[in-house]
Amino acid sequence: MAVTLKPLSEQTIVITGASSGIGLATARRAAREGARVLLVARNEDALREAVEGIRLRGGKADHLAIDVTAADAPERIGAKAREVFGGFDTWVNDAAVALYARLDETGIDEQRRVFDVGYFAMVAASLYAARELTARGGGAIVNIGSILSDRSVPVQGAYSAMKHAVQGFTEAFRMELEADGKPVSVTLVKPAAIDTPYPEHARNRMDQPARVPPVVYDPDLVAKAICFAAAHQKRDLTVGGTGMAMTKMSNLLPRSADRFMEKFFKEEAQTTDTPAAPGAKDNLFQPRADGRARSNQDHYVRKQSLALEAQMRPWTTAALLGGIGVAAGMLLSLRGSTPRRTDAPKLLPPPRAHQPDGTDASASYAAGIADEGTIPGSEPVFSERPAGSPVTPNAAEIKVVQP
Repeated sequence: MAVTLKPLSEQTIVITGASSGIGLATARRAAREGARVLLVARNEDALREAVEGIRLRGGKADHLAIDVTAADAPERIGAKAREVFGGFDTWVNDAAVALYARLDETGIDEQRRVFDVGYFAMVAASLYAARELTARGGGAIVNIGSILSDRSVPVQGAYSAMKHAVQGFTEAFRMELEADGKPVSVTLVKPAAIDTPYPEHARNRMDQPARVPPVVYDPDLVAKAICFAAAHQKRDLTVGGTGMAMTKMSNLLPRSADRFMEKFFKEEAQTTDTPAAPGAKDNLFQPRADGRARSNQDHYVRKQSLALEAQMRPWTTAALLGGIGVAAGMLLSLRGSTPRRTDAPKLLPPPRAHQPDGTDASASYAAGIADEGTIPGSEPVFSERPAGSPVTPNAAEIKVVQP
């Protein structure tokens, strides 16, 4: 059965992990584009504030405060969506918790919590959403992975392992649904480093406050990818060209990538002087201060990702690149077909050498001419009027010579 997805403006979207970061940015963007959104997270106050903000801007939103690890969480979320919006068309699994700590300093209960929230809750929600969407005639499931789904980094081992598991499940689940002809699109979105409160919320055993290493991207780019996947069937989308390059390098040169990570992604690369905002620190087991899509850290944030645009619209990108290639070819062809002058140009006397040894071929000399339009250290001298000329010479007849 073919997968048919509604336009975003006609959809109801369930978003877990919606009280901050990527989830909150996605809820706001989807609402701006006309979708009805159900925000799900643990923090009741942050959810209420987010919903009020969306409604004040004319959007349609509601919320459910629940821990997604609860045994009946998917059913309760689905019931809430039916109660307020009549059901849902897209389910976004964004909820996750994390910690910055070496694996030998991470307890099994902490690792289990990372997997309970980020993996097992995602599995339960995906299985439930697929059944509901099949009964409704189709829809989309969007799971949030990470570039750490492909490449682990030191100090974030537990989170990297969980995101690897998210990717493994999502790929297998997509294939099974496709093989059964189910009308459900399954997309994995893999963000690079994103400017969210993630490092503030993570449990941290480093000596300094945590951060995500650069290059850092705006969370609205991830929201854009998620909203696109809700309305267009896509296998996966990576947000951030630097993250894509890193994962490709890891696939081609895994041992070199290991050494690179060992050298440049140690604790020094993942710490900052900016402490977490008051009340936001460590939400591994309990909800903390929420309500912000972006971090409290002062760093450069990229607002665009050409790599993401190319993934969302590959044919348009190919056409543009092809058009550029054709235009370049035409220009080269026209240049090559320009008739050459048949009359030999008048040659100027060779310039004086500008170096003590009499040579005249340094790059700095050429650069000086290009930048200034003159020969460094000299002034041009115009030739006299040609002997016997009855009239004043034209500018074209004046030659530049050296004394």
